[in-house]
Amino acid sequence: MTEPRPSYELCTARTEDEVRDAQRLRYKVFVEELGGDGDGVDHDSGLERDDFDPYFDHLVLYDRNLPQGDQAVGAYRVMRDDQAAVLGRYYTESEYDLTALKQSGRKLLELGRSCVHADYRGGAALARLWVGLLNYSSAHAIDVMFGVASFHGTDLDRIKAPLSLLHHKYLAPPALRTRVLEDVYRSANLVPFDRIDEQEAMKNMPALIKSYLRLGGVIGDGVFVDAPFNTCDVCIIVDLEKVPAKQRQTYEKLAARGARA
Repeated sequence: MTEPRPSYELCTARTEDEVRDAQRLRYKVFVEELGGDGDGVDHDSGLERDDFDPYFDHLVLYDRNLPQGDQAVGAYRVMRDDQAAVLGRYYTESEYDLTALKQSGRKLLELGRSCVHADYRGGAALARLWVGLLNYSSAHAIDVMFGVASFHGTDLDRIKAPLSLLHHKYLAPPALRTRVLEDVYRSANLVPFDRIDEQEAMKNMPALIKSYLRLGGVIGDGVFVDAPFNTCDVCIIVDLEKVPAKQRQTYEKLAARGARA
């Protein structure tokens, strides 16, 4: 029997229950699947959360054909610069020096905690999130999106080729370039460019990072090793003026298909 097509609905969380839907999905992906942990993880309730959550907006993608309580299949949390001003800082500042971005005069949107349920990866679900994210950015007149994106695991040697490719080909221009905080700085320049098999390195690039690159994304200087969360993080920066119109149209078409990959 053919499985029913997903019935997608993308919402900006308005209630605590909807925020918990995102946190429950984050627990499934970041803790149960990827082995992450941290002070904010609530193992008893099955929630991945932290003190930043109340200051962010949460985009939650639901498949309404699933049982109640299990319908969240994608999530993103986003914080505008006016929201960050209330908090007094960005989440990314625990890993990166954001001076260049903050002094750029551009309207900023921080991205984080992006995840898609394992059964929904590879197509329409992520595209739905991306279209929602771009629409949110347009509605709030955002100029630049940024945030950390992760490689699973903390072994830099295992990911030295894709990391080095990012450093050599996708380093942000100085006017927008973030840098890992000095006391935890690790270089992403681990392999000379002429020794990188670009096709193989791109094959080993996380899907989310590849999505950012297709939007014209670039990275900050260095890589942050997050041992508790079991990741190596790069800071992605997307200047929305440079997003190719064709790529946005591709995401919109894929999202409209609505088929599970």
